[in-house]
Amino acid sequence: MSDKVVTRFAPSPTGFLHIGGARTALFNWLYAKHTGGTMLLRIEDTDRERSTDAATAAILDGLSWLGLTWDGEPVSQFERAPRHRAVAEELVRMGKAYYCYATPAELEAMRESARAKGLPPRYDGRWRDRDPSEAPAGAKGAIRIKAPADDETVVHDLVQGEVRFPNKDLDDFIILRSDGNPTYMHAVVVDDHDMGITHIIRGDDHLTNAARQMVIYRAMGWDVPSMSHIPLIHGADGAKLSKRHGALGVEAYRAMGYLPEALLNYLARLGWSHGDDEVMSIADMIAWFDIGDVNKGAARFDFAKLEALNGVHMRRMNDAELLDIFINTLPYLEGGPAIAARLDDTRKAQLLAALPGLKERAKTLVELADGAVFLFAERPLPIDEKAAALLGGEARETLRGAHAALKAISGDWTAEAAEAAIREYAVAGGHKLGAVAQPLRAALTGKSTSPGVFDVLAVLGREESLARVADQID
Repeated sequence: MSDKVVTRFAPSPTGFLHIGGARTALFNWLYAKHTGGTMLLRIEDTDRERSTDAATAAILDGLSWLGLTWDGEPVSQFERAPRHRAVAEELVRMGKAYYCYATPAELEAMRESARAKGLPPRYDGRWRDRDPSEAPAGAKGAIRIKAPADDETVVHDLVQGEVRFPNKDLDDFIILRSDGNPTYMHAVVVDDHDMGITHIIRGDDHLTNAARQMVIYRAMGWDVPSMSHIPLIHGADGAKLSKRHGALGVEAYRAMGYLPEALLNYLARLGWSHGDDEVMSIADMIAWFDIGDVNKGAARFDFAKLEALNGVHMRRMNDAELLDIFINTLPYLEGGPAIAARLDDTRKAQLLAALPGLKERAKTLVELADGAVFLFAERPLPIDEKAAALLGGEARETLRGAHAALKAISGDWTAEAAEAAIREYAVAGGHKLGAVAQPLRAALTGKSTSPGVFDVLAVLGREESLARVADQID
């Protein structure tokens, strides 16, 4: 085996890239980056009934959005079937595998007999030592591997430790079906060997497969890659992650307004940690990640934690970079395309100026878009219920005075100038600042919450600000 680490992510294209798959890809990617190695991508598309091109495209899109890049072209497992067949036939020639002609009825009888004795269903090895000349005329046999019957197979796992499997439990499993199609168990081994994979990092639901796959490696005289079986992700209630817990495709997280970097940070922390560090950049994760530090126990997915972490990443991000991500994400956000359609250079500049105030209040890009709606609203503004309550009674009179004070600003129109004018007006009229600021905010944004009202005035500019306030007092 080469010294260079080669990992692989090998999804089945039967649906989207779900969150558990994204974390498996992340751990493979981080380990490859941490060690200066490479990560390859293999699409395990041998299930022709369920594999679709749309699912493959969704997986590649999800990985690209997360920034989990792979080396070289994705490998199609289905296209490698002739190679899988050749290896199975070679194992027969070497006496390490054999053709089995047991009929479906015979196999069912074996299962029934095992069940009656309270044993797991096993193939009884009846063709293992028979001469192929005894095969029924015209029958196409399946190829089975000769599994060792005694002793045990030990998987040296970097996460799970030493895991021992009694060989009597492995049975002579099929590596090539009678229709000439390879089984998943066999195809994976041939592909991993041919692709030069040195480290297999995958979900611990594959741990029992590991022992069977080692039988094939040994029969071929191939090096067995290092294995790491990572625990699955559970919901907050401890049950296996399902749709109701958030086992969604990563594209759903994009639509919910999460930043790729925050999602990766959260996924990395599901089952792996580095001291007390909660917030990590991509560079931190690459520098710190080691597969041996992954926990054995299942991690619990918690939306509240992901949301809080996303808010931290948004606040830490440079405004221009956040604006860039926000604009690129608009097509996927609810109401986003409407904002995108009105985002000319003037409004982009306004949005950039408003970002410091907007991102303090938002945990997701959806909340950011919601907070920014006032920038794109057409006059007269739609006023929500809470804002309307702030504009009733004496508020209109207060607003009339505030309008006059703002109109009288002679120099540059800045947040500081607006604040000075409003404070002076409040003091002179015996008003509390809040009693002036609240109706002003409602008139300017149509909402009862927004970034600081003086920042809003500065971002909207003199003309638009005065016009919006005038709409509410005429």
